[in-house]
Amino acid sequence: MTTTLTTLAQRLRPEERKNGKGRRKLGLPAILLLVAAGLVLLSVVRMITDTGSLTETRQWASALGLAVPIGLAGLGGLWAERAGVINIGLEGMMMLGLFAAGWAGWQYGPWAAVVAGIVGGVLGGLVHAVATVTFGVDHIVSGVAINILALGVVQFLAKQWFAEGPASAAGGNDKQSPRMDAMDNFSVPLLSDWLATLSAQDWFLVSDAAGIAGAAVTNVSWLTLLAVLLFVGTYFVLWRTPFGLRLRSCGENPTATESLGVNVYLYKYLALAISGGLAGLGGAYLAVFIRMYQDGQTGGRGYLGLATMIFGNWRPGGVALGAGLFGFMDALQIRGGGPTVHAMLLLFAVALAAVAVWQFVRAKRAAAVINGSLAVLLYLWYASTDTMPLELVTASPYITTLVVLALFSQRLRVPRAIGKPYRRGQGT
Repeated sequence: MTTTLTTLAQRLRPEERKNGKGRRKLGLPAILLLVAAGLVLLSVVRMITDTGSLTETRQWASALGLAVPIGLAGLGGLWAERAGVINIGLEGMMMLGLFAAGWAGWQYGPWAAVVAGIVGGVLGGLVHAVATVTFGVDHIVSGVAINILALGVVQFLAKQWFAEGPASAAGGNDKQSPRMDAMDNFSVPLLSDWLATLSAQDWFLVSDAAGIAGAAVTNVSWLTLLAVLLFVGTYFVLWRTPFGLRLRSCGENPTATESLGVNVYLYKYLALAISGGLAGLGGAYLAVFIRMYQDGQTGGRGYLGLATMIFGNWRPGGVALGAGLFGFMDALQIRGGGPTVHAMLLLFAVALAAVAVWQFVRAKRAAAVINGSLAVLLYLWYASTDTMPLELVTASPYITTLVVLALFSQRLRVPRAIGKPYRRGQGT
């Protein structure tokens, strides 16, 4: 067993070094330094623009809540694609989880909704596994089919189960389920009040840090805490256990992995079941959040989750960071944050200027010129306007998605065998 794992690691790591082009991973000190720099930047922009919502607890609490379903979808995509299967069916799996949670929640409560949502997502993941792993269907075609199939299934079942009988009498119809009981939130005693007091002082950096930190300890959903544990657990399982090593090797070189006695089909099935379950949990979170199933409630969050996975370079920490960014922008447009989105132009301009200087120092002249030019354009846009058009505020999460993917696309390290057809015994 030890020999097999060592051989797997030896075959996996050279590919990671080759595709990673020798880039060193950021250590904890570097990450903390980047976080501190980001916080200082936020504080400076908040003072210059006099936009308190940039660092207020309510804004970040809303961002945290909106980031959870996106992050869970991205985490689900990570599990699938680390095993070599492209999963663009995340949106459909979220729909199945949302519907199942709505159906179970109004009858048995919010925690039953969570379990039902996971089960609904797992079923979607297994359908994708049967199509791609067993029958060799193109991964993109299968994912698109699942999204279309899930939409039709939930709309059909909503008419059958919610628009008639007891469900209709309880407030259900073909567009929504009856309301479920609310899930209680929690706050950390003493710490929550202390951070709220600091945030109200309007001190540079200290109040900003307190406002942001307060969102993590004040009126937090238990499902948010569960999502955090799942991110930590994913990192531990995939990068610190033999199971994770085998699963990742299936996405790098399945033929070599099979030659060492690993059942590649089984690992791909498990990965897709977990992937679907995580996406379904994201759908269940939405159902618990609004206390019902509602047609169209996923709102493309499965696709945003896919974008966070790519932005995060197929790593849990990167997915969490991307989900936080998109959740923050989503919260801005939902809360009508025209002035805040306008202030973000200055924030992005300064951040891009810093990136351009760093790239120039590292002799990446072309990239530095491009990012520097973008920084100047954003600053001119900010300086020549007082607010943002409502249409751009509404589209800000999707614009941010495109910009972020464009900026970071050259630093991606895609699993080597992702999307490639695999048949048992093909290397013999």
